[in-house]
Amino acid sequence: MELQEAIAFIHQPPNEPQLEAARRRLTFDEFFYLQLSFLLRRHRWLANSALTEITPTGLLLKQFYSQLPFPLTQAQRRVINEILNDMTSKTPMNRLIQGDVGSGKTVVAVAAILVAIQSGYQTALMAPTEVLAEQHYRKIVTWFEPLGVSVQLLTGSAKVAKRREIHAQLETGELSLLVGTHALLQEKVNFNKLGLVVIDEQHRFGVQQRQDLLNKGNKPHVLTLSATPIPRTLALTLHGDLDVSQIDELPPGRQKIQTKVINQGTPAYNFIRHQVLQGRQAYIILPLVEESDKLDLRAAVAEYQRLSTQIFPEFRVGLLHGRMTSAEKDEALRAFGDNTTQILVSTTVVEVGVDVPNATVILIDHAERFGLAQLHQLRGRVGRGSHCSYCLLLNTSQTAQAKARLQVLEKSTDGFFISEMDLRLRGPGVVMGYRQSGISEFALANILDDEDLLNLAREMAVAIVKSNPNLDQHLLMVAELKRRGLAIWDCTLN
Repeated sequence: MELQEAIAFIHQPPNEPQLEAARRRLTFDEFFYLQLSFLLRRHRWLANSALTEITPTGLLLKQFYSQLPFPLTQAQRRVINEILNDMTSKTPMNRLIQGDVGSGKTVVAVAAILVAIQSGYQTALMAPTEVLAEQHYRKIVTWFEPLGVSVQLLTGSAKVAKRREIHAQLETGELSLLVGTHALLQEKVNFNKLGLVVIDEQHRFGVQQRQDLLNKGNKPHVLTLSATPIPRTLALTLHGDLDVSQIDELPPGRQKIQTKVINQGTPAYNFIRHQVLQGRQAYIILPLVEESDKLDLRAAVAEYQRLSTQIFPEFRVGLLHGRMTSAEKDEALRAFGDNTTQILVSTTVVEVGVDVPNATVILIDHAERFGLAQLHQLRGRVGRGSHCSYCLLLNTSQTAQAKARLQVLEKSTDGFFISEMDLRLRGPGVVMGYRQSGISEFALANILDDEDLLNLAREMAVAIVKSNPNLDQHLLMVAELKRRGLAIWDCTLN
């Protein structure tokens, strides 16, 4: 169907078949121009010559593997090999690592970091929150100290003297790895020889923020991580310019988490008490920091007071939320990590990165307020040790829809299935945060139901970029890309 006809029929269709034909034609265009913009960006990236000379084997990497208390899974080994092949190729790496909760993405990223360091380069690891950055830092320090490799942490709350020390170490090349938040993007952060950038939870950063970090090096390799497993169609839609690796295997010994939707808090509190008396620990998650006049929801600060004085006076209860200072958050996590506090009342700041193997219960209050993918991430805070673990979803809604949605988590621990259900129920823009990714919502396309059109659109876009990468023979396409606002993808457009 011609474009003008499709536009006319989508507004005034003569019949249902013509309406569907018009929708498919316009859906194809939406997919096609998005994929074309991705592929142009990828072509430009691959046209660059890698300026980093990487040595894929060396003593550092061998020593790192030998000190790990567990063997790598086959999936981890496969993905590390894909990364090493990228890093030793003639073009800079631009790879996304996807893995479900607890699949071991951090170990894979650290292997890549050590390969870059042993080849004489500096590295950066950027995370979206201070809690996650601090967790990465703590874990990496335990691995790097025996290896004699330097690592520092830079966040927005770092004191001036510490910042100056880090800036100086970066500029001299003394510092091998800098872990941090958006603070890594500050103008005074200047690397001597940046060879690898790792971005965790990359969909939480804007396009320009990611580019600003890359600009601190001379064509560094790029490795991005995501703990949100997404279907192939959404991966193509969001990450069509990246190579994608999948860690599709969990380390041995991980316990399956038993999940239950509940309607009352008292039985959950009794169960938590039983677990703590057996020496275990528990999370209690709330959606707000403080109570709101506009929302009838329990909040972390008020619940902490109630739980610590009225419900669990015999236990030590901790509090964690995003408005606390860095030192306060650090102390709350340390106390929970060494079992000084048995119960941690928290907001979603613990969604990723927090690893306490002794914690066996997570109670999520107002669970209906969260997306399924986020609930799955939160559930991943338990089940990290050898004990049976439990996730209790407190549903305060009376609707059948809310109950049915939460029951998805009762039935499945498959992150891909849960993510797909979340997409169907809430839409990709809400789940993935399109605005931060630089992509707007589609007008007509449905990335789950229109997979055949997405594949066809990508095939045609591949053929066009292969035959005419500058689009000088397709000026109307250039104009349409600009009209759709897709020239933001740093394409080779005039």
